[in-house]
Amino acid sequence: MTAADRDPTVELSFETRVFYWRGPSPFFFAPIPAERVEEVKRVARAVSYGWGMIPVEARIGEIGFKTSLYPKDETYLLPLRVDVRRRANVTAGDVIAVDLTIQLIEGS
Repeated sequence: MTAADRDPTVELSFETRVFYWRGPSPFFFAPIPAERVEEVKRVARAVSYGWGMIPVEARIGEIGFKTSLYPKDETYLLPLRVDVRRRANVTAGDVIAVDLTIQLIEGS
C-alpha cells in the first residue's frame, strides 16, 4: 500500500519564523520546523520534481498560494513571494502560522 492509497493529501500546520536570505537571489523563506520534516520526507519521493522540489498549497492567515518547498540544511524551505508577504503583512523575523497541503500524485 502506498501513501496515496491511504490519503491523497498530506496536511501540515505549524508555526515558524520567517528569514531573509541575502544570497545571489535574495528572498524570504519560512523553514519547516524540525518536528514536521519527517512528514514531508515520507512523501517527498512520490511528489518531488527536479532538485527535490515539492509542489504545495500554503495558507498564511487568509492568504492562500501555490509554490514549491525545497530541501535545504536538514529541512525544507517555503518561499514567500513579495505579493504573498505584502498581502499577509509578513517580513523577516515574524513568526507565522502556516497551513500546508501536499497533494500526492496518483499511483505513487
